[in-house]
Amino acid sequence: MSAPTPEFVLGYRALMLDGLAREVETTKKVIAAIPEGKKDYRPEPHARTAWELAWHLANTDVQFMDGIADMKFTMAARSEAEKPKTVAELVDWYDKNMRRSAAQVHALSGEQLLTPVDFMGVFKFPAAFYLGFLNNHSIHHRGELATYLRPMGSKVPSIYGGSYDEPFQAAA
Repeated sequence: MSAPTPEFVLGYRALMLDGLAREVETTKKVIAAIPEGKKDYRPEPHARTAWELAWHLANTDVQFMDGIADMKFTMAARSEAEKPKTVAELVDWYDKNMRRSAAQVHALSGEQLLTPVDFMGVFKFPAAFYLGFLNNHSIHHRGELATYLRPMGSKVPSIYGGSYDEPFQAAA
């Protein structure tokens, strides 16, 4: 198999950033559906609370995107002062930071996107390929969070088509 070219990773980046932009909009809907008064809900004692899971999802997405843009993963914990306090603040924080970091990734050259980047001694992929890892990680935790919504008394938004609460509607 031949090595990826700068032209390939530029196309791959464009495809992934376009898809991630749509995924972010869906993730914002799922996070926004968390009832403010039930953020501490957890389905069983070993599970994360809804709030812990929402923060992990949003923060890690941003950390992955920043790591790709910086071509170095630090995954440093944020201080309590940096963390949003409400569901609405988290949705806004996630939106703002994903837009910022996506713009930074969009500015990388093909050569930069091909640069191997170490991820905590576990992986060493070209920077661009972490976009796929980010996408999968985000979808995994968003699905997990979506399963919390009905038991918390909330509605499940449309994710990849209609839900009981938000049925699919064809475009007019």
